[in-house]
Amino acid sequence: MSLEDLATLSRQYRLRLALLVTVLFTVVFWVFAHFVLPLPPRHIVIASGAESGVYYRYALRYKAVLAREGLAVDVRVTAGAADNLRLLLDPKSGVDVAFMQGGVASAPEADNLVMLASLYYEPLWIFYRDSATLTQIKELYGKRIAIGTMGSGTRSLVTQLFAANGLTMAGDIGRGNTNIVALGGDDALQALQAGDVDAALYVGGADTPTIQKALHDPAIKLMNLAHVDAYPRRLPFLTKLTLPYGTIDLEANIPDQDVAMIGTNAMLVARDGLHPAVINLLLDAARDMHGRQGYFEAAGEFPRTAQVDDIAVSPSADQHKRFGPSFLYHYLPFWLAAFVERAIIVIVPLVVVLVPLINFLPQILRWRVRSRIYRWYGQLALLERDVATRQGTLPVETWMEDLDRVEQAVEHIKTPVSFASEAYTLREHIGLVRRAILAKAGATAADK
Repeated sequence: MSLEDLATLSRQYRLRLALLVTVLFTVVFWVFAHFVLPLPPRHIVIASGAESGVYYRYALRYKAVLAREGLAVDVRVTAGAADNLRLLLDPKSGVDVAFMQGGVASAPEADNLVMLASLYYEPLWIFYRDSATLTQIKELYGKRIAIGTMGSGTRSLVTQLFAANGLTMAGDIGRGNTNIVALGGDDALQALQAGDVDAALYVGGADTPTIQKALHDPAIKLMNLAHVDAYPRRLPFLTKLTLPYGTIDLEANIPDQDVAMIGTNAMLVARDGLHPAVINLLLDAARDMHGRQGYFEAAGEFPRTAQVDDIAVSPSADQHKRFGPSFLYHYLPFWLAAFVERAIIVIVPLVVVLVPLINFLPQILRWRVRSRIYRWYGQLALLERDVATRQGTLPVETWMEDLDRVEQAVEHIKTPVSFASEAYTLREHIGLVRRAILAKAGATAADK
């Protein structure tokens, strides 16, 4: 084999080594990118609530904010928080994120859900028409009460509060002691104004249009709730709230006194497994939308990641809340930042694994090439030992045939330049054995 052939072989081996490393890196990167750390989706679905509610208005704002980052959002109109929970638990619904309120979900059904953040307080508004002043939920005994439609968060919360106060609804035990009307929103308010129901209960923000209408109606009273400290002890997802005198309307003195209330938290809830980059984007939008002072919230109090009920807090959301977005999101567009961040997470472990592997690959290749040579060394050594120890009739022809076979095989071994000396040494060894065979055959003939 000429020096030019050896140089060509050396180049081929280097090319194969580079190709092997490239293929290995590409395969591992692809596996990580598609199965371990996939890129964020370009489309999500948010379940909101009724079009007349605050959830829906916020959902549209999230849609607009996320669209600027290249993330398309579909807003799914629903009956409310309980309906949203049902959609999140249904893997075929297509809903990724939903507005929820504390107390709607419970273990173990919530095990596959995560809370991204609580957004603001949602008070329980108890509006009623009565000549007397009511201060306790149990005083609604025997009255006609609108507690929201099936699937609404209001109905879910009120059901628990009624049970704690000994109020039963038709179908619970016999006929029940309280007449429940499945009305919510403006329909419930109109029924209250018309006298068709005695009370209407809502869970929602103070700026909900229906609640604002009820607060400004002089014929409707807002319950100033007694025993307000007891409810959070019985139902930990509840919070004691106070609506200060004149907060809604200073000119009209609405309310005309401090009102003690209870409330829960509005939350963003997602299926466990929502991409961390999308979670970060939602939290950034939540901070801008819900970080200001509200009727019940202090500035900067929300969004927060303290657990509200049985829904676990997303680790990605909690980390983002504590440490904020990475520097990449400050300087790069969302999709590019997400790609670079995923790439860094993938590449760093790959480098840690592949650098030692790349250093080890030449040793593997050396072993592979030498194994081709040493294989024939082994056969040649056996032949040489047989020649040295054989007595009597010598199988010279068999020896020579075996030697020719080894020599032909060695001639076809392709080795890089760095292994050329070992191949030449093997050929010289073959020549030594050949000469030993001929010498022993000649000596045997002379003795005869």
